[in-house]
Amino acid sequence: MRVSHLLEGSTPKRLSLKTTSKMFYQMSHVVICLLLLEMVCLKGMAFVTTGKSSPRRPLSSNLRMSDVSLDPAETAIVFIEYQNEFTTPGGKLHDAVKDSMEKTNMLSNSARLAVSARAAGCTIIHCPINFEPGHNEISKNPYGILAGVKEGAAFTAGEWGAEICDAMKPVPGDLVVKGKSGLCGFQSTNLEFLLGQTGAKNVVLGGFLTNCCVESTMRSAYERGFKVYTLKDCVAATSMEAQEATLAYNFGMFSIVTTSDAIVEALSSTVTA
Repeated sequence: MRVSHLLEGSTPKRLSLKTTSKMFYQMSHVVICLLLLEMVCLKGMAFVTTGKSSPRRPLSSNLRMSDVSLDPAETAIVFIEYQNEFTTPGGKLHDAVKDSMEKTNMLSNSARLAVSARAAGCTIIHCPINFEPGHNEISKNPYGILAGVKEGAAFTAGEWGAEICDAMKPVPGDLVVKGKSGLCGFQSTNLEFLLGQTGAKNVVLGGFLTNCCVESTMRSAYERGFKVYTLKDCVAATSMEAQEATLAYNFGMFSIVTTSDAIVEALSSTVTA
């Protein structure tokens, strides 16, 4: 029976019990769908008006570092952009990351990890970013983070700002990635070649920026089949909000989030075994 019959003023036919039950069943589904649609719309409006949605539960790996032992011969520690522009007073981007660096003491943690990892027999790989004068590697009309890099002429090859900082200077036996002029450590570089040549299966990441180059490299390493570890006490971002959100919601999707001390312990458990 059509609903229009009820609105036309005509005398409707008597409905059978079977037909009535069927109509009730169909109408109940319509009501449920309308209620669900209203809930979705209200949630969407709340996001539009407040900029907030229901919080997601932070992601974490189900693998405990206490259960992990890392073979140094198959482990590479990749230090991303420990350059004066970020790490050192006077660097063009230092003020932007200073608070985040100090919050976790990431520079000292990274330097200590480098020493311990070398002693254990790990491969140490430095992954700096560099641009030729003029930054022609970046498009003429850049936007986003690379626009700021180009406008500020940051990380210019041959200048102090592009040099790896004193606390993290490569030593004999360390490897340095060539060709990085973008966000991902793998894009346009020899990083994957170096990892393959050294037999690395485990990739441990620290550096700058937490939600930019570190995250981009982490995602690429994950997709390439490496076992990826990210160091929450060896990364820094331009704000603590960005730092904490990335660690809570993004890193756990593509890596095992851990600390420098836990990595050293995992390496030591293999060496002493």
